[in-house]
Amino acid sequence: MENHKPVTGFQRFLNGVEVVGNKLPDPAVLFAMFLGLVWLISWGLSGVSFDEIDPRTGNPIQVVNMLEGGALTAFTSNIVSTFVTFPPLGVVLVAMLGLGVAEHTGFINAGLRSILSVTPKMLLTPVLIAVGILSHVAVDAGYVLVIPLGAVIFYAAGRHPLAGIAAAFAGVSGGFSATVGVPSSLDPMLAGLTQAAARLSADPAAATLTINPLNNIFFTSASAILIILVGWFLTDKVIEPRLKNTAVNGDPATLPTLDELAPHERRGLKFAMGAMLLCALGLVFSAYGDNSAWRGTDGTLTSASAPLMRSIVAIIFVLFLVPGIVYGYVAGTANNHRAIIQGMSKSMSGMGYYIVMAFFCAQFIYAFGQSNLGALMAIKGALALKELALPMGVTLVGIVFLTALVNLLVGSASAKWALIGAIMVPMLMELGVSPDLTQAAYRVGDSSTNIITPLMPYFPLIVVFCQKYVKESGIGTLVALMLPFSISFLLLWSGFLLAYWALGLPLGIGSSLSFPALS
Repeated sequence: MENHKPVTGFQRFLNGVEVVGNKLPDPAVLFAMFLGLVWLISWGLSGVSFDEIDPRTGNPIQVVNMLEGGALTAFTSNIVSTFVTFPPLGVVLVAMLGLGVAEHTGFINAGLRSILSVTPKMLLTPVLIAVGILSHVAVDAGYVLVIPLGAVIFYAAGRHPLAGIAAAFAGVSGGFSATVGVPSSLDPMLAGLTQAAARLSADPAAATLTINPLNNIFFTSASAILIILVGWFLTDKVIEPRLKNTAVNGDPATLPTLDELAPHERRGLKFAMGAMLLCALGLVFSAYGDNSAWRGTDGTLTSASAPLMRSIVAIIFVLFLVPGIVYGYVAGTANNHRAIIQGMSKSMSGMGYYIVMAFFCAQFIYAFGQSNLGALMAIKGALALKELALPMGVTLVGIVFLTALVNLLVGSASAKWALIGAIMVPMLMELGVSPDLTQAAYRVGDSSTNIITPLMPYFPLIVVFCQKYVKESGIGTLVALMLPFSISFLLLWSGFLLAYWALGLPLGIGSSLSFPALS
């Protein structure tokens, strides 16, 4: 008789979260309901006077009535542009065109089968999480590339695909502020906002303070080890055992297999990888040199304004389109241009549901931002933390938790830091804490709750990925999958930050733990 392990209280809690979450309306309807709620709340608070100063304007913050004639007509006149300029939409669709060809011709499937044949099964989880963290270099590419491949890899290896999605999502989004020694466009963006906030301090030393874009690189690199180890344990010991009774009921024809590569597949893979390598070498060669057109106005390749960083999606498109075509012709799976276009069309047809959700999500985020409700909550929370005057260690953790809470409503990392940082950075400088350390605390909170908020722009896309394998997957399914990661990251990463601070370890290049910096 088969023995079953008893269901723990935490597992019952997660099952309850999934059931309740899946009883929520369809995500598209949910965003539409949130939109209506924003309209009503903004109408109710628009006449209230607030004393809190908006750091973006220097004036008292004011909630904008989204039902007022001017605001409402602005909303309706911008409804198309709000949708088509919704950042995740273009990223997803363009990247999926190239990925669609690579998947349709069999290049991705063959490549993964080749990798899995030499990768120990026990190391799939940490390798996948590490790749997710590494994807931060490519801005949002991990959401459309690493996460769906995580499901493919796990399923092809005989493991539950939703566990692969969870592990990849944990690395890409939960570990968003972790790095593997390679900076991302987020580093200079946050450092610039930190420097602007630091200049608000009345201390004379603040006038000449310069924040290095890599001021957190040592801390975020060390954090990657924590994220990989914690994510590995949770995936293998908590998430996957809980999924053992969740049947994979997706269309069998679309699900990957782990058969041994046939001779024609090996030949196609060899030529396709050669083509990908040539494309990559061409990119490296063109980026080499101080006069490269890929560099930004500051001369770097990794700044937010650098053409290289702004072309990541196009690069992904090419790096999968070209090998996909080469594989198709060499392996005989796509012998003409019509097959290539068919692959693109097939990938787009699968995005229909996401496009509908993206429409309503974009409208909600636009209205929420224009109403100033998110900004009001962030400023009030930061001021409340300031007034508590807690011990320094508790204050640092308070910044983490405040950010994690605001992150459930305001997804943009830079928008949150522009609001919170303008208050917290100067305040902690008065207490002897460096802007570098305050920024590090912010980054911990910014990452930990990314993976459990349906308001995160890519969250609906991850739900679609889950539904490919388990048709009844919904918001509750994904939240229940990711909640153990979120809680663990929030608590353990906060403890890691405090230990890092207590030991006096350097946060990054040109950084300090105290202000003024100790020589």
